[in-house]
Amino acid sequence: MKTVRLLFIVCAMCGFAQVRAQSNSEDYHPIVLMMLSESDANAYPATVEGVIVEQCNSARTAMGVFETTRREGFQQTHNPPIIFTSRDNRFALGVGGYVNLRTSYDFMGAVDDIDFVPYKIPILANYANRQRVMMDATTSRIFTKAVVNSRKLGPVVAYIDMDFRGGEEFSYVPRLRSAYVSMFGLTAGRDVTTFCDLDAVPETIDHHGPNAYNFNFATMLRYELSVLENHLTMGLALEMPVVSGTYGESFRPISQRVPDVPMYVEYSWGRNCRSHVRASAVLRNMYLHNAVGGENTSLFGWGVQLSGKLSMCDMVSLYFNGVYGKGITPYIQDLTGSGLDFTPHPENQNQIQTMPMWAVQGSAQVQIIPEQLTVSGGYSVARVEQHNGYYSVDEYRRGTYIFGNVFYHVTDNFTLAAEYLRGGRKNMDGLKGTANRVSIMLQYNF
Repeated sequence: MKTVRLLFIVCAMCGFAQVRAQSNSEDYHPIVLMMLSESDANAYPATVEGVIVEQCNSARTAMGVFETTRREGFQQTHNPPIIFTSRDNRFALGVGGYVNLRTSYDFMGAVDDIDFVPYKIPILANYANRQRVMMDATTSRIFTKAVVNSRKLGPVVAYIDMDFRGGEEFSYVPRLRSAYVSMFGLTAGRDVTTFCDLDAVPETIDHHGPNAYNFNFATMLRYELSVLENHLTMGLALEMPVVSGTYGESFRPISQRVPDVPMYVEYSWGRNCRSHVRASAVLRNMYLHNAVGGENTSLFGWGVQLSGKLSMCDMVSLYFNGVYGKGITPYIQDLTGSGLDFTPHPENQNQIQTMPMWAVQGSAQVQIIPEQLTVSGGYSVARVEQHNGYYSVDEYRRGTYIFGNVFYHVTDNFTLAAEYLRGGRKNMDGLKGTANRVSIMLQYNF
């Protein structure tokens, strides 16, 4: 009972401090709950003021731990509003999430997808694909993050988050996004692919993002090392391969045998290292079965990328990424799952070939009111080149993505946004299709 009473007092003091802080400011103040045992009672001063002082010190320490291990960039989560911590701050557990509602209207061409994917823009306009209205809350998220301050390994981070995109459109089936443990530079589990530069594009309402970007998830084992006071960072990973090819009549899919190997080198500079340039590469070995020869074979895929963010001043930031390679559809947003890692040789169906492809994205963000009102816009293009001609006339050749948006952070927890998107698709035979979308978004963090 003593333990319960003491914990109740501390929780009550935390709640009082939370209400008091929010009454004077809109700043974000998480509630920090300490996990106490009966033997801890004597460690606290007998006065209520002493309990508050001890709890505030613990809150600051816990907040610092979560801030130093927080990852910034595209679709990354905020610091959790509720943190459970041990008295010595060796262990802390945070829980949070947000409710996200997007309302969109497609006109003069509608995309056959919940997201704005140029690859899925219809070429031939008809009565069914001219307009479309959507209301979507599947991007709402829940996450939990645990941090253990290990004397030998440093901070050990365990992170899990999910949204509700695990089934068909608007089915609201929970989906695991990330689930990993990170310590001593090692990351094991499911995370955003190592080939992706998380800070190379501004935030968009569209969950898919620019079609030249490469925000995809992979199961992995990754090692990262920072030197020169964190100005130079290097990373190397083994990731579960995902192959999407066109097999034709002569080839068959089989299980993969070699993981993808993405790697990068990044240099950061400026105040708080807000500017950076990253050079990335990925190596692939894709296995398939030759049904004519009765033997297995493999195709070599590779890709290189240059990406980064340039902080021109406190108000203006520039973003970019450019990628080129062969057989790398999982690493170009618009081409994921397109079946274009490889296709049969156009003149000889008994041969198979990887497809050359490239993508470029450039964008800018202006902070009209620092940390409160931002305006962003950019252009993105992805293209599959011909190789010995093309396999099919309706094969994807090029997709374009133009965006402009405004984000208004009413409070630290509440965000309103609006966005305009225009995209296009062009096939190998020259036929084109276009689409337009306007969206508004409401998001509340908890």
